[in-house]
Amino acid sequence: MVFDPDRPFNGIPNLPPRQDTEPKAVLRSCIAARAALAELRVSGELIPNLAVLINSFPLLEAQASSEIENIVTTTDKLFRYAGDIAGRADPATRETLRYRSALRRGFEMPGVRPVSTAIVVQVCRTIKGVELDIRGTPGTAQVKDTTGEVVFTPPEGEEILRGKLSNWERYMHYQFEAVHPFIDGNGRTGRVLNLLYLVDKGLLDIPVLYLSRHIIRNKPDYYRLLLEVTVRQNWEEWILFMLEAVTSLRNGQRRKSAPSGSFLKRLEAKFSRCCRTTVHKS
Repeated sequence: MVFDPDRPFNGIPNLPPRQDTEPKAVLRSCIAARAALAELRVSGELIPNLAVLINSFPLLEAQASSEIENIVTTTDKLFRYAGDIAGRADPATRETLRYRSALRRGFEMPGVRPVSTAIVVQVCRTIKGVELDIRGTPGTAQVKDTTGEVVFTPPEGEEILRGKLSNWERYMHYQFEAVHPFIDGNGRTGRVLNLLYLVDKGLLDIPVLYLSRHIIRNKPDYYRLLLEVTVRQNWEEWILFMLEAVTSLRNGQRRKSAPSGSFLKRLEAKFSRCCRTTVHKS
């Protein structure tokens, strides 16, 4: 099927790709990314109270992932309202906190691993705060913010979408974003799934990878390379981009995206202060 941005791309090729996705450049980057993940696991052991890491670090990922979708709040608000059950936070903060809840829900869902369509639906429902399901309607075309130009129209028809998701269950982020199975919340759901996939494969013990910071800082490339895979099947550059997102964790002091020991200790102190403030106010 010839790609036309104005028509539903029901002909998205199934995976695996026909192209070679393991050239030397990708294999070298895989080694560096795996080493970065190993360092992340060790860094987590520096926190005496693991609950602080589990409750705090996903808030930073939630903030960054939501900012990619132009839902902007601050870390201070996220920590302040992390335990808010009275709904006092502003709408952007509440929606960002739902991302944190969705990540935890996906991580804790029993009996449905590996990552599957069942987890996808529950994650997106939690993010959006509504009982949505795989969409059966059109109207999800992706447009440029600056011009309104349609750059991609995802597939349509619930049966087609479920078939594509069945194929996706073996191959992660790009295929999910291309299938775009929900009316809204696809990008954030996909980024939750990235972390859950790394946990499933034993590369992380808990989902505390701060991946979205790299995407925010390279947002034009993120969307450009997603589209490059769709239009030209340019898998190599997309894979290298995502591996760089992981490898950049090693440069935490420069990029502020890696949980080094000192960073984790500062995070623990901030979380403890916010907890004391919340208790005092209540």
